[in-house]
Amino acid sequence: RNMSSAGPEGRKRMRECDGLIDSLVYYIQGTTADHKPNDKATENCVCILHNLSYQLELELPERYAQSIYMQRRNISTSDKTPGCFGTRSRKVKEKQPDTPLLEEKSSPRGIESLWHSTLIRIYISLIAKSTRNYTQEASLGALQNLTAGTGPMPFAVAQTVIRKTNGLPSIRNMLHVGSPTVRKTAVSLLRNLSRNTSLQSDIAREVLPDLVSILPDSVPESDIAYETTASICYTLYNLTQSSSHNARLLLNADGLPKIITISMNDSNMFSKASRAASLLLYSLWSHTDLHSAYRK
Repeated sequence: RNMSSAGPEGRKRMRECDGLIDSLVYYIQGTTADHKPNDKATENCVCILHNLSYQLELELPERYAQSIYMQRRNISTSDKTPGCFGTRSRKVKEKQPDTPLLEEKSSPRGIESLWHSTLIRIYISLIAKSTRNYTQEASLGALQNLTAGTGPMPFAVAQTVIRKTNGLPSIRNMLHVGSPTVRKTAVSLLRNLSRNTSLQSDIAREVLPDLVSILPDSVPESDIAYETTASICYTLYNLTQSSSHNARLLLNADGLPKIITISMNDSNMFSKASRAASLLLYSLWSHTDLHSAYRK
């Protein structure tokens, strides 16, 4: 677990170690199947896998980068963080990737398992069933890492999380846990997921009111709360930028007064959240059909 935090070269060596990733996945498959989500070794395994998923697409060996993607033109139209946790997860641009689809092998080996739906399902199961904060945070953080970036992998993993594993209810529940770091990582994951335009209606329907509910009514009291608040605002921006319907959902959830309060704070420590809230307000105002509702 410590060695997997050693940086790019350490991650590379561990990913290439024959049988290591397969053994880690095999172990947590077993404890998940045996209904032992709070096993300490499971926590360690998930933390290692989380670290090995950090910057995965950027650091993917060339032989994988050239062979694992199926070009969209070949698909029929009917087929539709150093450290264990999220402080290291990559920051990403808020845009929808236009990239090839990711090909998933039926029997993945080694590094191929890191983005496979089998492991994603395990992460979602552990998020739902484990009561260990470290296990929850590492599972969320691994998904956050895998959905960062703009290539085929983030797009494919996002589709798997929401459409194939129905992961949103479990992620939503993490917004209301007592651990600030778990909440922060859950919000960061949702921010990544919300960049996918095809998934935004699902995300808004499932979690938008919950995101509004955890926005602070006043200035937060910690750095992690500042960062969480900024991420919530950017997530709401993604969800409402092109959707008047989602903007109305935010309005009906009484989010506007909170966002105005956050945007008006000029504290240097809170500037990131203030800027995010201001951007969100600007976007909300672009929905001219809602102007009368805003004034009320």
